[in-house]
Amino acid sequence: MTPRTVDTTQELAAFLRSRRERLDPRDFDLPSRRRARRTPGLRREEVAELAGVSIDYVVRLEQARGLRPSANVVEALARALRLAPDERAYLFDLTRQRPRNADKAATTAAPPLARLVTDLSRCRPC
Repeated sequence: MTPRTVDTTQELAAFLRSRRERLDPRDFDLPSRRRARRTPGLRREEVAELAGVSIDYVVRLEQARGLRPSANVVEALARALRLAPDERAYLFDLTRQRPRNADKAATTAAPPLARLVTDLSRCRPC
C-alpha cells in the first residue's frame, strides 16, 4: 500500500472555498446586490475585492489551477477571510510561504527569559 500524498493545490482550493462559504455577507460593508445568493457565504468577487486581487485570480486558486500566491496575496486573503491565527498559519503552510513578519527579529525577550537574564546578571563571579 502506498502512502497517500496530499495535493496542496487541491487542499488550498478546498480550504479557501470552505472559509469563504462560512462567512456571513451581512458582516461586511459590501454594496447590496439584487441577485439572490445561490451558495452560502461571500461570493468570489467579494473576496477578491476585500483582498485587493482580481476575481480571476481567486477563481483560479479555488479551481486548483496551480497558482502559487505571494506572501502579500496570502496575507490579503487571510485578512479578507478573517482567518484565525491557526487557520492563517495553515494557509501560509499550504502556499509554502512565510508571513511577512516571520523574518523580523524579536525586539523583546519572553518574560521567563528576561527574568533568567536578570537573575544571572546579578550573580558575582567567585
